[in-house]
Amino acid sequence: MAGFDDDLLGAPRKAPTAHEIGQTIDTLSVHELEERIALLKAEIVRLEAAIKARQATKDAASAFFKR
Repeated sequence: MAGFDDDLLGAPRKAPTAHEIGQTIDTLSVHELEERIALLKAEIVRLEAAIKARQATKDAASAFFKR
């Protein structure tokens, strides 16, 4: 049940769990911005690992078919 303060002020704002490129960030706190940066850095690491895996697969196929 919503309390009296929630009725007047609205529900507390929750930051989304993901970041969309170009999304408005004017209303985010420093802590929320830091969380977004950490999220984006983790995504960069994940994408770089995918690139390395795909490159390794491509290199292995190239080496096999050049024999």
